[in-house]
Amino acid sequence: MLCGRPSYDPSERHPFYFLRREKRGKVFVERVGSTTFPRFRMARRVVNYLSYVALSVPRALMVRAEVVLAMTDPPFEGIVGAFVAWLKRRPFVYNIRDLYPEMAVSGEIVRPARWVRFWEKLHRWALRRAARVIVVGDDTRARIIAKGIDPGRVVVVRDGALMPMRTSQGNRTHPVTREVRSGYPFVVLHAGNLGYYGAWSTVVKAARTLNGDGVGFVFVGDGAARSQVESSAEGCKAIRFQPFRPSDQVPYVLAAGDIHLITIRRGLEGVVVPSKLYSILAAGRPVLVLAHEECDAARLVRRSGCGVVVNPDDPTALVSVLRQLSQDPERVARMADRAAAVSGEFNLETELQRFVSVIEDAAQEK
Repeated sequence: MLCGRPSYDPSERHPFYFLRREKRGKVFVERVGSTTFPRFRMARRVVNYLSYVALSVPRALMVRAEVVLAMTDPPFEGIVGAFVAWLKRRPFVYNIRDLYPEMAVSGEIVRPARWVRFWEKLHRWALRRAARVIVVGDDTRARIIAKGIDPGRVVVVRDGALMPMRTSQGNRTHPVTREVRSGYPFVVLHAGNLGYYGAWSTVVKAARTLNGDGVGFVFVGDGAARSQVESSAEGCKAIRFQPFRPSDQVPYVLAAGDIHLITIRRGLEGVVVPSKLYSILAAGRPVLVLAHEECDAARLVRRSGCGVVVNPDDPTALVSVLRQLSQDPERVARMADRAAAVSGEFNLETELQRFVSVIEDAAQEK
């Protein structure tokens, strides 16, 4: 695996080096000396990306490989991976996490321009070069196929979660769980990244309407949109923000939510697929999907009955649903049972085996 120095909320800081080799189990890791500026300033984040590419491509061309696998972080890494695979004359597997440049444009990170259209042209070239395109949801698969890519080469491999993870209601007494709940009788929990893709204005409007109704929104984590959400929620007693928790506290964080929020702004379905859905299901917690009906998470929730789906542009509907759920604990409990039942479909080990199988199949296409 070829990567850069840790920079994205790193648990450890590395001093500068041009190349560092590590061995993690059976995985050989080579790190190039890319810059490590904080990710919240876009210009410096781009420098991280460019320095990584400048150092990694020459090294990648020297490494013996049977197949080249690239992801979408940095956002243009798939194009770089396709270029490397072309030069090395090896099969290319494109693992798409977030769909670019759509993600950057829709999230208003960049404006539509000639260079963005060129980016899309290069992206389509990379997709055509790929022996397999791995995506994390059916909605993303539909978008890739719509670009003219052979459906037989576009494979869905979901993130999944370790099983079992379900936390008992008794964990509500744990200090971490009580702290996360913030004293609200009914908690809508968002644990994870507050990215540009969320329908945050709808959430804040609903929270202001619910002030004093016993329903509270708790955000555990950080992200590029956190400061904006905090600013818009200023003075709202129905919203609380808390920092990320260590991994050993995650089960107690998950137990804190009466229902877990997953939100995607309209138009971004298939551009972003929230991976945290599977850990929520494995924890046996209901899901509130604030997204369009065609979103992958919305389809799953509708099919399984493990939660509710609400229009991301309708704060009034969100308020109505949450008032009903807060007064109907039996319905919430039934959805929790359905979440635990459906979670078995997304076992992490099974999904990893599928991932490996896709790569092995691609490696045969020389």
